[in-house]
Amino acid sequence: MSDESFEGLSAGLSDGVRARDGLFGLVLLGSASEDGAERRDEWSDHDFFALIEPGRGGEIRPDLSWLPARERIVLTAREGEIGFVAVYDDGHVFEFALSEVAELAGAVADDATVVLDDEAGSVAGLIESARTKAAASDRFDPENDARLVLVKLLIGVGRIRRGELLNGGHLVRTWAVQHLIRAIRGRFSDRSTTLRDTIDPVRRFERDFPEWGVRIAELLDHPAEDAAYGLFRFAREVLEPGWSGFPSCAADAVADRLGWQRTGSSTGD
Repeated sequence: MSDESFEGLSAGLSDGVRARDGLFGLVLLGSASEDGAERRDEWSDHDFFALIEPGRGGEIRPDLSWLPARERIVLTAREGEIGFVAVYDDGHVFEFALSEVAELAGAVADDATVVLDDEAGSVAGLIESARTKAAASDRFDPENDARLVLVKLLIGVGRIRRGELLNGGHLVRTWAVQHLIRAIRGRFSDRSTTLRDTIDPVRRFERDFPEWGVRIAELLDHPAEDAAYGLFRFAREVLEPGWSGFPSCAADAVADRLGWQRTGSSTGD
């Protein structure tokens, strides 16, 4: 999608919110925001909050007629109570929360542009709080995450061997990887740049750690148990040397339980 077309949809969103009775606020998020525009490419979606007047959520949410170019929308779906997605005929995606301010009390946000607000500044206050929460979440406890990598690998492989391939694979490919990436970002915090996503540490990991990002992706191409063993070896290779916080004895115990070769040195937990 061209930048002109992208901005046209953003303008259409603003017009739609202004015109819809019961809506009063609009926040463009991520690459749809002004601060995130430099990251925008052909795969960028529109992420946003559309704010509903207090007490009118149940009334407003069933109606999405205010979305721009409504005739081009080929799919809409709900994600939970306040989350929505819309797909256009060219594959462009809207992901948004359609909610009252109080329902977004726990929201986190990084790049955000407040397009519409009420006189009290309710939306601006929401985004200020959401940014504070995002900054707090952008902190890591690499020792704890390294321990959780081992836990997820141990449980995941056990379930794979039990025959629960889907669940075990999910533990390995999703949860173990998430904790591994958090551990790496915490262990080597000086290498995480402003390109990172402060909400989701997996986003743009390859830009800060290109070699390791490629290696993790290659490991995940293998069958689930092979991927698990590869992640185990990778974690010890990358995280353990010179770091007393790595749970080496626990890693040895996991290797013994799963019949894997010990790949590091026992230096204690």
